[in-house]
Amino acid sequence: MLLKELFGKPNPVKLYRINSWALLQQFFLYRLLLSAALLIFFYGGFGPAFLGSHYPTLYAVVSIAYTAIVLAAFFPLYFKVPDDQVQSYLMVFTDIAAITLLMHASGGVKSGLGMLLVVSIAFGSAIMRGKSALAFAAIATFCILGEQIYAHINHSFAFMAYTQAGMLSASFFAMATLSHTLTRYLRESEQLASQRELDLANLEQLNDYVIRHMQVGIIVADMGNRVRLINETAAFLLDRPEAKPRQLLREYSGELARQLDTWMKEGINPASIQSPSGNRELQVTFARLGDVNQAGTLLFLDDLANITQRAQQMKLASLGRLTASIAHEIRNPLGAISHAEQLLSESAELTPADGRLAEIIHTNSIRVNQIVENVLQLSRRKHPQPETISLHQWLDSFVREFCQNQPFSEEQIQIDLQPEEMKLTADPIQLRQLLTILCDNACCHQNDDDNSPRIWIYGQAGEPGAAPFIEIKDNGPGVPDQILNQIYEPFFTTRSTGSGLGLYIARELSEANRWRLEYFDPPEGGSCFRLTFPKTT
Repeated sequence: MLLKELFGKPNPVKLYRINSWALLQQFFLYRLLLSAALLIFFYGGFGPAFLGSHYPTLYAVVSIAYTAIVLAAFFPLYFKVPDDQVQSYLMVFTDIAAITLLMHASGGVKSGLGMLLVVSIAFGSAIMRGKSALAFAAIATFCILGEQIYAHINHSFAFMAYTQAGMLSASFFAMATLSHTLTRYLRESEQLASQRELDLANLEQLNDYVIRHMQVGIIVADMGNRVRLINETAAFLLDRPEAKPRQLLREYSGELARQLDTWMKEGINPASIQSPSGNRELQVTFARLGDVNQAGTLLFLDDLANITQRAQQMKLASLGRLTASIAHEIRNPLGAISHAEQLLSESAELTPADGRLAEIIHTNSIRVNQIVENVLQLSRRKHPQPETISLHQWLDSFVREFCQNQPFSEEQIQIDLQPEEMKLTADPIQLRQLLTILCDNACCHQNDDDNSPRIWIYGQAGEPGAAPFIEIKDNGPGVPDQILNQIYEPFFTTRSTGSGLGLYIARELSEANRWRLEYFDPPEGGSCFRLTFPKTT
């Protein structure tokens, strides 16, 4: 159904619906033509000779009255007053009375005019609801037989036709039954079709609601790359919230249109593309609608940041189970080892060599405990709660707090922001944790012969639409090229006292907040970590 709607396939044939007023209109036209024909044939002299052959005066009066009554029925039918049931009764009863009189004036049942009642009974039975439709056949039978009895008593005709009258009456009941039965089946089919149509309409609305509110962007394009359907998520990801169908795909995203052309020629899905504004990276998947000859392609768009967040949540869930085991299996024996080391250090008989061993035990116990703390802290990380912060004021507070816990003075850390009143939208708690890791890393990797280690914190907001960033620079030895690809791996460290989790945690924090953490080798030497934030609007 979606393909037929989107690409102009023929719609299913609409089912016939029984409309009582439409039937009454057709019945009125039939009666009008019949009454006019009976009147014209009689007065024109070119009709059948039996018309009014026995009682011409009666035929003339009844035919004129019948035509007048039929014409008068136009106004109630036009204004639909009274209802269709009442009008049906009036029309059929009028036909029975008029045709019976015309039949009597033309020679009785043998004239054949009585067969005209079959059509009237068929229309009346189709319009009527319930078994009352048989009343028309009963009344017509009563009139036909009554006319024969009257003619027999008054010797109106030379020959009587009771047999023909009985057969005609039987045909009335047969037609009434057949017409009513067929109409009942049609009404039941109509009701079932209406219910199916309602169910399909509800299902279509549900499908439309689901598609338009999916977290994944959906675009349907034809072979001419013209968009037939686009949901709200896709419009948002392409920075076109006002987007509407029937436009070319390149009007939404030129890069997306080029990738679709490449996929149609080579069958290769792109790894990712940038949104038109460049503030998000999108994962794109193409799929054909129908067979190869079917005009249409389905495009799925997803924000890689959302995919990364879902992966992070799965990773943290697994890490949470791991840390529960770590806390139980490592901390308990570690506490016993640390306690034993304290008792050993307090011994008066401890030799210098044994004191050195106790010191090694103490140092490594602290290191193992730090690893456990870092892993626990990583697994307990809360969902980011960004807020707008005045960066210079916030960094001043951060530097003071950092220098209280490190052998660094505030004069050794320099802050430079462009512009000075730079503002940033970020989770201040997680940003503080990440900068603490980077600054602590800078402190621990200073040159041993450098008497004045320094840290520079540089920030730049850029123009509207540009990505703001913060850089943490130091004057240390830098990172050797051979280990550059390993610095973010967990438990990798070049220091004997390090846990190897600092930069790993920093990268996890940046990914969870949709930040980008990169390392650079400054031309003047040292190390530089750049933290890039999403682009501003």
